[in-house]
Amino acid sequence: MGTDTHAIRLLILDDSQNNAERLVSILRNAGHATRAHRITSIEDLQESLQQNWDLCLAAAETSFMAATDAQAMIIRQSRDIPFVLITSDMTESIRTEALGQGMHDAVADTSDALLALVVKRELASLSARRQQRIAEQSLRETEKRCQLLLDSSVDAIAYVHDGMHIYANRAYIRLFGYDDADDLAAEPMVGLIASKDQADFKVFLRHHNDKGGQNEMRCCGVDVDGKQFPVTLSFSPASYDGEPCTQVVIRVETASADFEQKLKTLASQDLVTGLFNRAYFQEELEKVSEQVVQGGMASSLIYMSVDSFNAVQTDIGIGSADLLLADLAQILRKAFPESTLISRFSDDAFSILLNGKEPEAILKALDNLRGKIEANLFEASGRTLQITVSMGVSSINETSPKPEEAIDRAHRLAEQVSQAGGNAIKIFNPLEELANQANRGNLIALVTHALETNGFKLLFQPVISLRGDNHEHYETYLRLLNSQGEEVPAGEFLPAISDAGLAAQIDRWVICQAIRLLAGQRGKGSDTRLLINLSSASLQDPQLAHWLSGLLQENRLPSDCIIFQFNDADANTYMKQAKALTESLKTMHCKVSLSHFGCALNPYAALKHLQVDFIKIDGSFARDLSDPEAVKTLKEMIGTLHGMGKLTIVPYVDSATMMPTLWQAGVNYIQGHYLQSPSDSMNYDFSAE
Repeated sequence: MGTDTHAIRLLILDDSQNNAERLVSILRNAGHATRAHRITSIEDLQESLQQNWDLCLAAAETSFMAATDAQAMIIRQSRDIPFVLITSDMTESIRTEALGQGMHDAVADTSDALLALVVKRELASLSARRQQRIAEQSLRETEKRCQLLLDSSVDAIAYVHDGMHIYANRAYIRLFGYDDADDLAAEPMVGLIASKDQADFKVFLRHHNDKGGQNEMRCCGVDVDGKQFPVTLSFSPASYDGEPCTQVVIRVETASADFEQKLKTLASQDLVTGLFNRAYFQEELEKVSEQVVQGGMASSLIYMSVDSFNAVQTDIGIGSADLLLADLAQILRKAFPESTLISRFSDDAFSILLNGKEPEAILKALDNLRGKIEANLFEASGRTLQITVSMGVSSINETSPKPEEAIDRAHRLAEQVSQAGGNAIKIFNPLEELANQANRGNLIALVTHALETNGFKLLFQPVISLRGDNHEHYETYLRLLNSQGEEVPAGEFLPAISDAGLAAQIDRWVICQAIRLLAGQRGKGSDTRLLINLSSASLQDPQLAHWLSGLLQENRLPSDCIIFQFNDADANTYMKQAKALTESLKTMHCKVSLSHFGCALNPYAALKHLQVDFIKIDGSFARDLSDPEAVKTLKEMIGTLHGMGKLTIVPYVDSATMMPTLWQAGVNYIQGHYLQSPSDSMNYDFSAE
C-alpha cells in the first residue's frame, strides 16, 4: 500500500498495545487514516518530538511517565501538538485540571464517539493554526514587497492617520514639490488642499469610512510654491506598521479622465443585459466578504439559472435568446433595490448579492420573483415564450465568508433544483451539509477498512465480439459492501475514494486482485483477457508502468492479456500524462482502451496523441437506435474510428432489437445486461455466440 499523504501522525502514550490499536481503530472508523507511534519510554518521547506530529492521545499514567509530564515536555519544546487525556476516571475536576495544565481536552476511555468528535475538532484547530502561521509569514513577505512597490510606484500614494501623514512615497512627495519625506512627516494632509476645498475635504475625511469601500473626491491640490492643480483623491481603509489608517491615492485630473471612467464602466458591464459582468461581481464579492469578517453582517448570494436554456437557444436562435436575457435582466432590476449587485454570471445564469439579508428572510420575495418570471410572456423575433428559473441561495457570514465557497454552494443548489425539474428555490442548509460530510466520512472509513482487509469485491462482465474474435474478454468492476453486506452504489463511494486521495491505491489493489484471478482462469486453459479501469490518479502516477511490468512478470502472464481503460475526459484533462502512460504500456505490449468516447467537442483530437487500441463509445450514442439520425451518427463514428485502426466497443446493449443495427454499423464488440450482467465469476459461454 502506498503512503497516504492525508494520514494523521499520531503519538500514543499507553503501556498497552491493545489500547493503542483500539484508539487507532476508533480514528479509522471516523474516517481518519493514521500513522501511529506508541511511546515506550521518556527517551522515546524525547526522540519522537524531533519529528512533526498532529495529535497525542495519552493515558493518565504509564509505567514510565504520567500524561502531565509528557504534556510538560511538549510545552517545553514549544511543539504545537494537540494533547488529549484518555482516562478511566472521568470527572469534571479531572477535565478542569487537564485543561488548566495546557491539555486540549480529556475524554473517558469508553466515550468512543466523543473522542472522534474531539479529535476532529482539534485537527481542524491545528490545521487553522498552521495555516495562520503560514499566512503570517506570507503576510510579512507581502508587506515587504508592497513597501518596495509603494516606494517605486509612479502613482502618488500616502497613508494618513487622523489627518496626518505617516508615510508618503516618492511620487507623492514630488507631486507637491517637496524634496524629502521628512518634510511631510508632521504635515496635516489638509495643508496640501486648496483653501477653497479644505472645509469639504475635512467633512469628507471624517465621514468617508461610513460609506464603506473605496471613496473618491475631486478637489484642487496645492504644492509647496502655492500652485494649484485639479486632483482626484481615492480613499480606502488600510493598515501601516500594523496600525489602521487610510490609504490615499492621488491622480492628477486630465482631459481624458472622463473617458477613462467610461472605459472602466464598460469593462464592468455585460453588453447583452447591461448588468455587471462576472469579473466585476466576483471583485465586489471579495470586498463584501472582507466586510463580513470585520463587521459580522451576513449577506445572501443567489445563483439563478434559466431552465433548459440550451434547448431554448437552439429553438429561437442566439440573437433572440439574447433579447430574452435582456428582458429577464429588466425584471431582476425591478425586483431588487437599486443598490443590489446583479450580474450575468454565465451564458444562462445570473448572480445576485443582497447585503445584510439572511437567506430565510428573502425566501418569500424570491418565490414571488420566481412566480413572476414563470408568468411573464417574453417576446423574441415575433414569438411568445415562457421560461422558468432555478435558484440556489447561500449565505456569506462570519463562519463561511469565502466568496468562492458561497458561489459554489449556490451553483450546486441551483443545479440540483434544475435536475429535479427546475422552477424552484433551494437554500443552503448547514445541517444537511454536515450530514453529507458525515456520510462521506463514513464512506471513507468504509473504503479505508476495505482496502486494509481486502474487503472489496470484483465483478466481471463479458465483452463479446461481433467479428469472430476468439478471445474471451471481460471488463472488471469494483464493488464495495457495507457492514450489512449490501452493495454501496458506485456513484457514492467512487467520489469518496477520490476525495480521500485513495484512488491510486485502490487502482493498484484492483490490478493485483484481477491479475491473480486472471492467472487462475488462464491456468484452466482459457484464453481470457481482462479490461481494467484506471482512475485519473493512476494516469498521473509516473511509477505505474514500472510497477505493472514487475507484477506481470511475477504472475507469469503475457502483457497483451490486460487492457487498461481510462476515461476520455480524464485523458483530455491530463493529456501529457496520458500520452506518456499509453506509450509506456505500448512498449510493454499491453493494450489500451478509451471509454466514454464521443462527448468532447473534438473527440478525435486526443487520438492523435494517445496510443489506443480500443474505443468504448459513450452509452448515449446507442440508447435510441430507433432514431435514424442516431444510427447515422453511430455509423459515421464507427467508420471514422475503423479508418484510424481502432477497435470499437458499444456498452449498454439491453435488448435483442439493438443487435442487427450494431452489426450493420460495423461494431467490433458489445456488452450489456442483455448478454450478461456483471458477475463474480468469469463463466460466460463465449462458444454460444
